[in-house]
Amino acid sequence: MAKNSDNLIKKTCKELGLTQKELAEQMGIAENTISQWSRGVAPTPAWAVKMFELLKIERQYNTIKDFFINSTK
Repeated sequence: MAKNSDNLIKKTCKELGLTQKELAEQMGIAENTISQWSRGVAPTPAWAVKMFELLKIERQYNTIKDFFINSTK
């Protein structure tokens, strides 16, 4: 379990360009919670995995939006 959780947290942070602390701040949870998920001390809940996906979608949307805004200047 620890290995999969660790990979999920690391992968999410890498994809979003965030540290674990920044990820925790964006999710409105304690940094310690992310650390526990990463180390396998506590399982990563399904709602958090869905939130990771939403954060990724938001990042993609903002990138696309910025591209179109800047390309019209």
